[in-house]
Amino acid sequence: MTADSDSHIAWQRAQLKKLRAALKAIEADQLGKANCGRATQMTIDELQRKIGESGRCIAEYERRTRRPLATDLGSLASVSWTHWNANMPMAKAPRHRA
Repeated sequence: MTADSDSHIAWQRAQLKKLRAALKAIEADQLGKANCGRATQMTIDELQRKIGESGRCIAEYERRTRRPLATDLGSLASVSWTHWNANMPMAKAPRHRA
């Protein structure tokens, strides 16, 4: 995994890792039980909601900033370039002739 230049996305990735570990621990604890309590189910639902939010935030960031890794014509042609804003050329000022 590459380092993130955006600290918000780096925080979201760290949160996603923590939330998934917490959810896995709770589900492993509930594995042998026939029925989990209401509080436990609410905790699981809340963790799943937060995981979804972080995942959507990261996915949206990656759609905006990632370039295609392949360089063949088919891969490049299928990419939507309208939302990619990294390294955009500066607009040149019109030249006036004297």
